[in-house]
Amino acid sequence: MALADEIKEKEERVREFLKAKGLKALLLKRQANFCWMTCGGLNLVGIATEMGVTSLLITEGSKFLISNNIEAPRMIEEENVEKQSFIVKTFPWHEDQEASIIKELAGEGTLGSDAPFPNAQVFAEDVAKLRYSLTPEEQERYRWLGKKVSNALEKTMMKTKKGEKESAVVGRLCKELWKDRIDPIALMSAADERISKFRHPIPTEKRVEKYLMVSVNARKWGLIVSLTRFVYFGKLPEELREKYEANVFIDCIMMAHTRPGIPASEVLQKGIDAYREKGYPEEWKLHHQGGSIGYTGRDYRVHLKTPDLIQENQAFTWNPSLTGTKSEDTILATSKGPEMITRPILYPTLSIEVGGISFTRPNILEKI
Repeated sequence: MALADEIKEKEERVREFLKAKGLKALLLKRQANFCWMTCGGLNLVGIATEMGVTSLLITEGSKFLISNNIEAPRMIEEENVEKQSFIVKTFPWHEDQEASIIKELAGEGTLGSDAPFPNAQVFAEDVAKLRYSLTPEEQERYRWLGKKVSNALEKTMMKTKKGEKESAVVGRLCKELWKDRIDPIALMSAADERISKFRHPIPTEKRVEKYLMVSVNARKWGLIVSLTRFVYFGKLPEELREKYEANVFIDCIMMAHTRPGIPASEVLQKGIDAYREKGYPEEWKLHHQGGSIGYTGRDYRVHLKTPDLIQENQAFTWNPSLTGTKSEDTILATSKGPEMITRPILYPTLSIEVGGISFTRPNILEKI
């Protein structure tokens, strides 16, 4: 019954969109939108691809899956598209029939699309907004994913040894995630001086001597969570401890102000004010501060002119950073305050109260 409710809700959102935009049909080609519309289905061969290998077409009264004959059997048997009332239209892989099939199904009138397509109007950003507010069923999947990925990253970091390569640590993390068929779609790792040098450090074969950071974006059912953890070998220097705690405070300020109906840009400004309060007024300029997440790594990165209002049950990951530190976990914006989707499970913690909200945040793991 829950799946039926989710399907109904998403069909209603799309068909209201058709009416609002005066469209005859909507074509969904992006993998993220396929996952959303099919309640977690997989429309991929390569995990890093943005476009799916099949397409969805939604009209006022029907919904279709258009596929070549290679992908169609799996879509029916494993993604259960027919059980979700999609009508499957198949064409030979060696014949380019997709456009003609879509034209026939859509009929006369304006065709909307989430990606460039012949004779279609592109509504990529508008379509993305349809999925910002997560349904109750999506929220349950998201909580499961957040717990699994938090545990996998912290377990990996706790087993890290001095002298281990960044790439080896990330490899062990991927193994943990793949046990549950979770895709690691973005990985960052930096040891020692690389943490301070680069805001986006791709993993290398550098061996950790004292200090290691690992960040991951991980996906299942199309939903993505993002988080970062640190380990330090030896006694943590007081200067680094203070900087990290200041960074966590900035993150908590941003999470505390992430509420439905609030302009996302207002949250960023609160973060900028917190940077200044902690004595780092210029550091926010060195890296984006994060933003909306869900079916993509960031639906939008918030800047001071971002027009979006935060939606109820919309996911966010803020990632403020002070040179040599970073704070990052994934939340849901609710009217009752932020709900932690990723969180410390095995790690030592910090307790911080901001605006009457108590946060339990991961500390840097010290391995003596």
